[in-house]
Amino acid sequence: MQIRFYGRDHEEKVEFENQIKLRDALVNCGILPSTVIVSFDDQILPLSTIIREEIELLVTTVSSGG
Repeated sequence: MQIRFYGRDHEEKVEFENQIKLRDALVNCGILPSTVIVSFDDQILPLSTIIREEIELLVTTVSSGG
């Protein structure tokens, strides 16, 4: 199965055979989890979310600074 991450700064895909934690899927794509918010159908997903099926997720980069 496949997870597609898309957004202004991201266009990556990860293949997985079984379930995978959202945090692990992001890391597998080279996306640092602490720098993004991931959502599906306008709902923000916790990084602990278990993905069990093919899905497309919106990735929004979080900016901070002073």
